Amino acid sequence: MYLVLIAWIYVAFMMAVAEATSPVGSLLGAVFTFLLYGVLPMSVVAYIMGTPARRRAIKAKEAAEREQALASTSQSPGSAAPDAHREASGDAIAPVRKEP
Repeated sequence: MYLVLIAWIYVAFMMAVAEATSPVGSLLGAVFTFLLYGVLPMSVVAYIMGTPARRRAIKAKEAAEREQALASTSQSPGSAAPDAHREASGDAIAPVRKEP
């Protein structure tokens, strides 16, 4: 992935150099050539190609948070299920169901 990005930036840089050193070219044209042919397209390609890595990082973070939450609930006895110790549940009213 990085080889393609580096190669295309090199090509865009060489296009900008050719634009700047051309007798009919200008330095402003060289800057826009480098930005529009090099930086902008490669930033889009890098973003798209980096999507799987970002998804993996998000899933790993969520899994770590889930493991931490499970570890903290298993260590504190007050946060167990209401009937785990044969105690009455906290809800005095049964949940409302739709009539058939």
